[in-house]
Amino acid sequence: MVSRPRDLASRMAARRKPDDGYLRETFSLPRDQARLRARAFLKRYPKAAYMSAVESWRELPGGDIEFTMRRLASAD
Repeated sequence: MVSRPRDLASRMAARRKPDDGYLRETFSLPRDQARLRARAFLKRYPKAAYMSAVESWRELPGGDIEFTMRRLASAD
């Protein structure tokens, strides 16, 4: 089986469980739907209360956007 660096990075990322208190959700959607989902996420979990943000994003070969949103588990 031929492995690419991207495959190795994906496997390692899947094993990693960050212990920083953030909850993460990863989405893969067409560009317009990705924008709507990110806005809805930030509206539901505002940055001021949950420290929410887009942690990472990339454009996939088919034109979809894969992105990870993060937030604190609860607002104090």
